Amino acid sequence: MKLRGIGAALALAVGVAGTAAANDGQTREVPSQDGSFTGEIVGTPAEDSKFAQLQIGMSMQDVQELMDRAPDRFHTYESGKRWIPFYFGNDATRLQALFRGEGCLIFTGGNVWGGAGGDLIKIEVDPSGACYQP
Repeated sequence: MKLRGIGAALALAVGVAGTAAANDGQTREVPSQDGSFTGEIVGTPAEDSKFAQLQIGMSMQDVQELMDRAPDRFHTYESGKRWIPFYFGNDATRLQALFRGEGCLIFTGGNVWGGAGGDLIKIEVDPSGACYQP
């Protein structure tokens, strides 16, 4: 009987610790401002941070105005959609931007001809900046 109690307590302690660790990098799928697509938020921003005010679907200009600065670093890369025949969406390329002390943002970079793009599709809360992978 005593062994069952110790085993249950141990299982509960491991389960609680595992839940706390899993929430640190938790990914949530959320709808865009206009509801036309979904994006991701990784982690939870501090309530008083500017990242807490961001919304999926915001334009790059809106984000820079809200953040009151340009990104510290950024780069573009091709998404896998670049190679889909007759793909005309705005997500053939992507732009990753680092805001030091806050984290990384990923925007659609436009179609294969360079038009459109600029919608915020992912927010990664990471004050250390380790999310930035050029």
